[in-house]
Amino acid sequence: MRAEREARTEPGTETRTGTGAETGAEVRAETRTRAGRRAAAVLMLVDLVLPIGLYYALRAADVGYVTALVVSSLVPGTGMVATLVRERRLDSVGLFMVSAMLVSAGLSVVGGSPRFLLLKGALLMVVVGGWFLATARGPRPLALQFSRPLLEGRTGARDVSWDDLWSGSPRFRRVWRVSTVAWGVGALADAAVRVVIALTLPIDLAVGLSGLQYGAFSVLMLVIMNVHQARAGLHDPRSGLYLTPGAVRNR
Repeated sequence: MRAEREARTEPGTETRTGTGAETGAEVRAETRTRAGRRAAAVLMLVDLVLPIGLYYALRAADVGYVTALVVSSLVPGTGMVATLVRERRLDSVGLFMVSAMLVSAGLSVVGGSPRFLLLKGALLMVVVGGWFLATARGPRPLALQFSRPLLEGRTGARDVSWDDLWSGSPRFRRVWRVSTVAWGVGALADAAVRVVIALTLPIDLAVGLSGLQYGAFSVLMLVIMNVHQARAGLHDPRSGLYLTPGAVRNR
């Protein structure tokens, strides 16, 4: 009788175990997504909101343009220092930002104009745009690398490996090559606008507009990417983009 009960309960136990494993994977994925959102929020606060707020606070205290720009530009470097202390490695993005600020500060001292400091944002976007364009024809376009942790398994045919799609679907490769080129061109256009703002508008106004421009650029590019990827069928599991012999469905 006991053996019969165990036999009857075993299938249910296996079902619950399988369901638990699936639920555990979903919970881990959701946890990673939430952690990524929190990290993005902290990054935006430290690298964007705090420097602008600090600049205007210093200007309200009658601090000069160059000093206010230099001091507020050091705030993003705190992330680099924290990474160095916590993980014993340099944050390449933070290192680049601090280096760009130091170069801009040097040019401001030599040229006698604080406007050179405002050009560091344009310099950053030129580097970002060039980086995207340089990877567009490579084996892993930058847009794919950034989007994969957020989208794979969450949109389109969720049980298809993106490695297999990349190997077997020309349409899939085209989606990400076009996306990467669009990000690169958009970043270069953003840099051109920043140069105009930095060299023509009042400095106090240019600082605020430069910060707002990051948000406007991000929203505009995300809208463009979503339209492009939706039209290409990336978010449709029935799209022909996923019908490739090289795509292996993970059971």
